[in-house]
Amino acid sequence: MRLKLVLYAVLCVLCVPFVFPTWWMITTSMKPISEVFDFSLIPQVWDLSSYARVFEMQPFGQQYLNSLYIAVVVTIGTMAVAAMAGYAFARIRFPGQNVLFVVVLVGLLIPSEVTIVPLFQMFNRLGLINTHWPLIVVPILGAPSVLATFIMRQFFLTLPGELEEAARVDGLGRFGTFYRVALPLARPALGAVAIFTFLHSWNLYLEPIVYLSTPDMFTLPQALTQFVDAYGGPLWNVQLAAASMTAVPILVVFVLAQRHFIEGLAHTGLKG
Repeated sequence: MRLKLVLYAVLCVLCVPFVFPTWWMITTSMKPISEVFDFSLIPQVWDLSSYARVFEMQPFGQQYLNSLYIAVVVTIGTMAVAAMAGYAFARIRFPGQNVLFVVVLVGLLIPSEVTIVPLFQMFNRLGLINTHWPLIVVPILGAPSVLATFIMRQFFLTLPGELEEAARVDGLGRFGTFYRVALPLARPALGAVAIFTFLHSWNLYLEPIVYLSTPDMFTLPQALTQFVDAYGGPLWNVQLAAASMTAVPILVVFVLAQRHFIEGLAHTGLKG
């Protein structure tokens, strides 16, 4: 019992560096601008007007919806592409399989800043600038999907081959085996992929700045930089109010998928 108490005490202390910034962000968003930098843990005067000003200064509701639907579409698309690609690399034997997989992994080594200019030129020719298509297509087919494919491949390698043999005996083809047998068993890995992908899409900053130009099309990371006063100075309490609301979906997604996230990562490195 004493050991558990000591362990809990140590964990509580270790949580402080992670919990304190979030606590400070939320409480400071409820302070008047004059008290933002007093670093008190609890506001002396509770002021919720900054949350109303978030929606008055920007079309924040539309921007919130933009980020939410883009993140959901990118997450679903990445899960679909990564699951099929990971299963193919894990179960389908073909010449040059390992070489092709290494080539795919090399995509993780290419910074997004390197490809942003040619991608901008390509989408500009297609007339897709100031639309959300670049923010949806590029992540699904880019580096986030590569990492997701690696996670899915490693997970499918851990599944016993006897499961597929039994499915073939029952008359299932390759896709039927994948859809009815392998995919339901891959929920832990899909949970890990969902968290990684949603978080990456939700926090995407460089690409929206490059591709989007009107406030109605902005995503949240881009919108957070727009809460300034008449002289261009940041309105800290308003920015923190917007940031507090921005953090909610990430917390919800992680709470819902954390068990699958941990289990999926635990299975990722079991077999190469």
